Amino acid sequence: MRKNILSKLSLMMAAVMLLAACGTKKNTVKKESHLPKAETEAELLKNYELSNLNFHTFSGRAKANVKVGKESHNATVNIRMDRDKAIWISVTALLGIEAARVYITPDSVKIMNKIHGEYIAQPFSYLERYTNRGISFRMLQDILVGNMTIDMLRTDQLQVATSTDDVQVIGIKDGLTFHYGVNHANRPFALNLIELGKSQKLEATYSEFADISGYNFPQRFTLNIEGAGTTVSADMLYNRTEFNSAVEMPFTIPARYKEIK
Repeated sequence: MRKNILSKLSLMMAAVMLLAACGTKKNTVKKESHLPKAETEAELLKNYELSNLNFHTFSGRAKANVKVGKESHNATVNIRMDRDKAIWISVTALLGIEAARVYITPDSVKIMNKIHGEYIAQPFSYLERYTNRGISFRMLQDILVGNMTIDMLRTDQLQVATSTDDVQVIGIKDGLTFHYGVNHANRPFALNLIELGKSQKLEATYSEFADISGYNFPQRFTLNIEGAGTTVSADMLYNRTEFNSAVEMPFTIPARYKEIK
């Protein structure tokens, strides 16, 4: 498959994602930290679930700086979600030209490279080439809005370490190691994820939280992906967000487009 910068940009924005190192702060447990009892952990997880953004639809536009290897590009990214059903992403380059469009459902991934007149239509598992094996549609959805994936936290291999500054939630489930850094509002400021035995990793951070229609939403989102000899990073700053309004997700592949296998 031919891989140009726009294809990587589209996939990165579509895959948006997870992590395995540290975020805006060092994700280390301070000496005064302690591991709570199991009952406390259960209470914390319940608080995290209640603090997640509970929405029906989401629409956001962000300015993004994307680096693939040593190349850097500026773009505008529009993201729309119909919760648990579909994720739609549009990437616009300079001069307002739409470069790529992505449509993801729990079963499939479709990507149009509008510059080269090409498209990809694959099962959802296609994203594992660029993220981690085991990533689910729900996890991807959570990462895009800065939610904690509660199902992932339900594991007997979980530790919760508290300090005066934050809480660190570390665990293993389904062959994935994860590490959340959580602030005092029970919202994640970092998430790290890596597949056991693999070198590929994803790192994301969340910052500049603001009240958007009653939702505590992180307006800045940074992402780093390393693996398969490629390094991709993005710094996204939302300038428009909206929850629970009708969203349109147009995605029609022109007959002249060539399918890339």
